Amino acid sequence: MLKIRVGQGYDVHRLVEGVDFWLGGIKIPHTHGAIGHSDADVLIHVICDALLGAANMRDIGYHFSDQDSKYKGIDSKILLKDVVKMVKEAGYTIQNVDATVCLQAPKINPHIPEMKTCLAEVMDLPEEDVSLKATTTEKLGFVGKREGVAAHAVALITREQ
Repeated sequence: MLKIRVGQGYDVHRLVEGVDFWLGGIKIPHTHGAIGHSDADVLIHVICDALLGAANMRDIGYHFSDQDSKYKGIDSKILLKDVVKMVKEAGYTIQNVDATVCLQAPKINPHIPEMKTCLAEVMDLPEEDVSLKATTTEKLGFVGKREGVAAHAVALITREQ
């Protein structure tokens, strides 16, 4: 019997001028970047939360506390690699990940192929199993005012019973 589990993730980060903007494991040229305890890669963070949630392993903050100095400024790809390892050690196989980034600017559609390649490599998945999308909020809310970035993700994992 095949056990099928779904998890979802949601995260936001404030945008500030003069900070590198990391998204989906790549550096995107822009005047503003996200701030956080790690490199503030909101897309990787929601994927981590979706995978952890699907495996019933709590959330990214539980495993990688922002109170722990060893995670200060860490490359979020390292966190994702660790999450993938935890999920696999629990006996699960990652089937696919689907994520949406909510961002007014910069436009990230031109960067999606590179992000997909990067994320697929980190998660050891075929690129066809990593779906990335982008949207604006039509200039509404903190995203629309260019004050922050938000992202949502879902992940499907399976395990033989």
